[in-house]
Amino acid sequence: MSRVYNFSAGPAVLPEEVLTEAAAEMLDYNGTGMSVMEMSHRSKAFQEIIDSAESDLRELMNIPDNYKVLFLQGGASQQFAMIPMNLMKNRVADYIVTGQWSKKAYAEAAKYGKANKIATSEDRTFSYIPDCSDLPVSEDADYVYICENNTIYGTKFRHLPDTKGKPLVADVSSCFLSEPVDVTKYGVIYGGVQKNVGPAGVVIVIIREDLITDDVLPGTPTMLQYKTHVDAGSLYNTPPAYGIYICGKVFRWLKRQGGLAAMKERNEKKAKILYDYLDASQMFKGTVEAKDRSLMNVPFVTGSDELDARFVQEAKAAGFESLKGHRSVGGMRASIYNAMPEEGVKALVAFMKTFEEENL
Repeated sequence: MSRVYNFSAGPAVLPEEVLTEAAAEMLDYNGTGMSVMEMSHRSKAFQEIIDSAESDLRELMNIPDNYKVLFLQGGASQQFAMIPMNLMKNRVADYIVTGQWSKKAYAEAAKYGKANKIATSEDRTFSYIPDCSDLPVSEDADYVYICENNTIYGTKFRHLPDTKGKPLVADVSSCFLSEPVDVTKYGVIYGGVQKNVGPAGVVIVIIREDLITDDVLPGTPTMLQYKTHVDAGSLYNTPPAYGIYICGKVFRWLKRQGGLAAMKERNEKKAKILYDYLDASQMFKGTVEAKDRSLMNVPFVTGSDELDARFVQEAKAAGFESLKGHRSVGGMRASIYNAMPEEGVKALVAFMKTFEEENL
């Protein structure tokens, strides 16, 4: 069977080069006579894997020395609690709610203190990013929280909010490593890797040193304290070893592509192909305000539930996988992460044109 074009929002498409390399090393990694799946996380071989992964990520993102990199478990959703447990010293935090994931993070934070919703786009089904240039940031807020790219709704912060001196915490799960980023503008950057970096099971946290302390909320489990994992070099317990190994391969693949500036250029070109067609189409329409469109996740509709369902069914039969929109919004969604080739987007647009001709 030939490979499909996988437009899944996550777990998502990975670079074929990475999959081929991993397949070749499955039974014998680097002369160890065993798979990384079988390897002790305390071994020299795995220590080299995790050290190299961190080094390559630091190089890709130009991460300053005063930020720690953690490879953790629990996915991005566990960070919804871990953030307030570790950072909510005053029991106050401000949240900008622009989709389902920031909405869930906001609700979770409210369990630990006062969570203030200082901006939201709920009034128009999260189809835009609100103006964040002059927000009512709380004087006693411990941090300001955003989900930078909204996977379900297809929106992206083009400009980071003015947090008025408060640390910015950002969930970047679905735009991780898709473009250059100034790490110094954040207190914490974190993301589940299964969308743009690796297989499900790993969440990467990049956190400024001054935010890593023993002063956490009473009752915070040892496993949910950032300092626990910083002190142990992400090896406090058995880590998601194979997932980290694949992430490391993706980091090296990104470096071979020319780094994050080159990826941004490629991603903008790919997205333009699809958005230009949606803007010209008589049948398909994008659902996001143009100024806030994501380069990674492109939701669209026909206006007919019946036609949407037929499109998804016929697209799947033609080798275009996982185009059905999230269950909460319906329609369609094409996730065109780093590893999706330009040919895949062009093939999808060609299929959409044919479908439109046959069904108008």
